[in-house]
Amino acid sequence: MSFSCSLKYDETVNVEEKVPEFVFQDTSMVRSEDNKITFEMKAGVLEQYKKSSETFAKDVSFKAYDDKGAVSTEGECGLLFSDTDKKLYELYDDIKLYNRSDNTNFFAEILRWNEKNEQLTSGRGEMVKIEKEGTVMRGTGFSASGISKTFSFRGTVSGDIETKENQEKVEE
Repeated sequence: MSFSCSLKYDETVNVEEKVPEFVFQDTSMVRSEDNKITFEMKAGVLEQYKKSSETFAKDVSFKAYDDKGAVSTEGECGLLFSDTDKKLYELYDDIKLYNRSDNTNFFAEILRWNEKNEQLTSGRGEMVKIEKEGTVMRGTGFSASGISKTFSFRGTVSGDIETKENQEKVEE
């Protein structure tokens, strides 16, 4: 038997990139523009890195506000990664989103939000559940546009539609 070990002394590691500059426990964060709150977040743990626009959070709940100061979207997730320079946000683990203007609930395990092009997407094989006005849909390959207010699934889709007739029969 032989064992070997190799240490690469010529490669430097930037500790500032690997170790968070700040770690906050049970914290709240508010973002505002022109004296108006645009985003509010609470997290069990929040990590911010030096010389980086990346933030990591655990046990997250949040609210996004519209131009009039009303809550437009609210939600929660187990983990959140954000890169505010690139305007990219990734949500993981037991995601629940509620879009007030569309009266729509979204449930997933992985979602990505690109603020630049207002696209919400899941992984190609990831299941997303949508509830809206008596309709429940489940599918994979989810994509939604904040601009056109449309969504689609690229994979398998299933669902239920509840009509007034169905509700009346159930209530009888």
